[in-house]
Amino acid sequence: MSSLNGKVALITGAAHRIGATITRMLHAEGMNIIVHYRSSRESAQALQEELNAKRENSIVLIQADLHETAKITEMVREAIKAWGRLDVVVNNASSFYPAPVGKIDERVWDDLIGSNLKAPLFLSQAAAPHLKANHGCIVNIVDIHAERPLKNHTVYSVAKAGLVMLTKSLARELGPEVRVNAVAPGAILWPESDIDDFTKKRIISGTALKRQGEPKDIARAVRFLIKHADYMSGQVLTVDGGRTLTN
Repeated sequence: MSSLNGKVALITGAAHRIGATITRMLHAEGMNIIVHYRSSRESAQALQEELNAKRENSIVLIQADLHETAKITEMVREAIKAWGRLDVVVNNASSFYPAPVGKIDERVWDDLIGSNLKAPLFLSQAAAPHLKANHGCIVNIVDIHAERPLKNHTVYSVAKAGLVMLTKSLARELGPEVRVNAVAPGAILWPESDIDDFTKKRIISGTALKRQGEPKDIARAVRFLIKHADYMSGQVLTVDGGRTLTN
């Protein structure tokens, strides 16, 4: 995919934070994009207006709860209805919150596994025939905690570890027509829940580069995997400032 002009991407959780940055960067490359959101309607509409002003009819919004598998299939249909093709899927949507052992129940399990693992599987499955037709690709947003579990986040860490294995499994299943890779962010954006300054400083001091990353660092990695990584599949690009090098 040396040129992305006119190609179509479906990005989940694309209305704000890292998802919106990925959307803007791929849009700047000439892609048309299905922007999925669950509850961030105002942010999604603002992003649509911003990017459609730059290139008319290049952004389509779709609201869906990714726990509802039927809605996942509908997103793929919307992409085909809008532009007649689908070239890229970015599984970015994610739930993240603490669930210490002793307080884990089925609701927590279903929510975290559902958004971080189940939804990417069923979206990839629904999109696979269209991606194969265009020799497209899938990029999953995983987490460094798939490899190094985060305390009090057992279910989340398990879900992201599963997404890493899903990346590798899909690469085998969907090749040679479809490439499947992942990006593992480190300290890029802080959680939307409260996190104190001491914890932030401790996390940053644990990186080799001694600084926090930016959403554009993740977007650039996604763009690389889509546009330039023609001979990569089943791989995870870690973008963490060297945090996984330290204890």
